[in-house]
Amino acid sequence: MELRTPPPEAIVIRPDTWTEPFWAAAAEHRLVCARCADCGRYRMPPGPFCPACRSQALEWPELGGRGTIFSYTVVHHPVTAALRDAVPYAVAAVTLPDAPGARLVGNLVGIDSETLGIGLEVQVEWADIREGVSVPRFRPVR
Repeated sequence: MELRTPPPEAIVIRPDTWTEPFWAAAAEHRLVCARCADCGRYRMPPGPFCPACRSQALEWPELGGRGTIFSYTVVHHPVTAALRDAVPYAVAAVTLPDAPGARLVGNLVGIDSETLGIGLEVQVEWADIREGVSVPRFRPVR
């Protein structure tokens, strides 16, 4: 079964103090991940305190964009009217090898449900959903 992609109008991004650097980099098609500036622990999503050392100091190293599917779901029932024509679509938690311990959630594109699986290697690609706003999506590495 061919999987679809949610339409741009269904995607709402509300950056806050802790996620703004991620979304600013995404607008430039750069994948970054929050890393504690004191102990080096990666975390996604970022929050006010490092879960390892409780520091609030963050840095945002750029990542290569490759990863593997840790978990996924295929959505068959639209949760909003804006998604009515977008189902089925797939959402995955992707393990990022250059950000140990962090996982990024995003839609999967360029894949059918028969090919989809845990451990599949994927590469980030960017979807420009409106002026100045891009979201990461993942496509299988071929």
